[in-house]
Amino acid sequence: MNVRYSRHCGPRRRRFRRVLMAGAIALLVGSSIANSTTSAARGQRAAVLPIRGVIDDIQRDSLARRIAAAREAGATILIFELDTPGGLVTSALDICRMIKGQPADVRTVAWVNPQAYSAGAMISVACNEIWMAPSSSLGDCAPIMVAPTGGVQELGEAERAKAESPILQEFRDSAARNGYDPLLSRAMVAVGDEVWWLERLSDPTVRRFVGPQEKKRLIDDAPAGEREWQLVESFTTSSGREIAVMQPVDRANELLTMSQYDAVAFGFARGIVASVDELAAELGAVGSVTRYELTGWERFAAWLNSPVVRGILLALVMLGAYIEFQSPGLILPGAVALLALAIFLAAPYAAGLADVWTLILFALGLILLAVEIFVLPGFGIAGILGIALIIVAILGSFVPSEPEVPSFSLPTLRGTWTGLVTGLKVLLGSTVASVIGVFLLAKYLPKTRVAGGVVSDNPRAETLAPDEGPVGAQVGDIGVVTGALRPGGQARFGSEIVDVQSQGEYVEAGRRVQVIRRVGMSIIVRPLADEETA
Repeated sequence: MNVRYSRHCGPRRRRFRRVLMAGAIALLVGSSIANSTTSAARGQRAAVLPIRGVIDDIQRDSLARRIAAAREAGATILIFELDTPGGLVTSALDICRMIKGQPADVRTVAWVNPQAYSAGAMISVACNEIWMAPSSSLGDCAPIMVAPTGGVQELGEAERAKAESPILQEFRDSAARNGYDPLLSRAMVAVGDEVWWLERLSDPTVRRFVGPQEKKRLIDDAPAGEREWQLVESFTTSSGREIAVMQPVDRANELLTMSQYDAVAFGFARGIVASVDELAAELGAVGSVTRYELTGWERFAAWLNSPVVRGILLALVMLGAYIEFQSPGLILPGAVALLALAIFLAAPYAAGLADVWTLILFALGLILLAVEIFVLPGFGIAGILGIALIIVAILGSFVPSEPEVPSFSLPTLRGTWTGLVTGLKVLLGSTVASVIGVFLLAKYLPKTRVAGGVVSDNPRAETLAPDEGPVGAQVGDIGVVTGALRPGGQARFGSEIVDVQSQGEYVEAGRRVQVIRRVGMSIIVRPLADEETA
């Protein structure tokens, strides 16, 4: 029976097993296809992360937050929409490392709309690919030094090498990673390089970029019958437009800056798109594209660092301090000045513009000024040094730090000099505004209804005259200073001690003084020499 059972049931069991195995394989294959399809669809989701304005630590930290949010939402195409003149090299280097540190399944795309200069160019080439908007431009990322006359001054070899080193390293790495021509990548950073564009005579589609020596070897020195290369005279855009090429494509005294057509022709950009939707379609993204903008707080922090706002804050500091010193005890002007000063210094520190040394210099300047006003007589070295330190600290809060450059050295990057010039303009404008504000307040504020309800009118001279005859020291009287006059203080006239004022000079205690006039209740005196008599 066992034999009969095996003969009759074995084939059916084997067929059943084959059916089960086929079904299992089908399920596994179907599941794998479904998973791969879902994964592919998930991998095609795109997110746009705008980078606008000056690149600083606020932009860097905001970008890190937005990248994390986009990745958490499932996006694996990160589109960085660039519209920036540049900014802090240190912040840009951090952003480049952040972009290159994304997982292999994340596609990073730079969309230049409409400009990416300096640090913006560095961020663009760090991405896997670049796309350009119509009428856009990319490039110009060189360290420079501005001469006192305002022109560009050539850096020495040592200074240039030190300033260019981290930037060139970043461009070399990006060129190797993303397939950009190394000569053109260097031409965006280094002044002095010359780049020519060549094409093969037998196959004009084969083109390459060379330096002057290689161009001389391949074209100028090659016999006419054996020459294999020639200069590229023009290229055709995707729309069929033919554009003439100016050779060399980068001159020794220029920095490479590419238009949207140049960027495509030179192999930096994949194409030209006019909108995010068009770009998403070119990238093969599915579903809607999500934008990740700066938060309200991040925009507010960036707004606080704008030159106009910082200029207003500095003017409030000057105006409030002046009013508080002229009218001690009002409290409100001093409180406004302190609050404006705190925001003025804290905002650039949060953005990475101000270093700790900026705050230290400012504090030292205030201490020296306080010593000059309350401790030392007259106005001398301490006061001048205090004002100088405060001015340096204010300007330093506008100047970004540079990589591998000491804090107190002259700037070498374009963005650093731009910050210094901006600081000078803000300082000058705020000083002029505060002077005008003091004049207007002194002239018109006492006449307003609000001021009249708080501050009484200035009394007339006849109301200040004593009801009975003159009291205290009279014009011509001689007394002895009991406390140093700075310029106010006290002096003894006979048995009576009265409040007196010098004409602005410092008069030490024990010095003889003579009353020269009385203004209301104020007694003005002058110091007498030892040999002088009444």
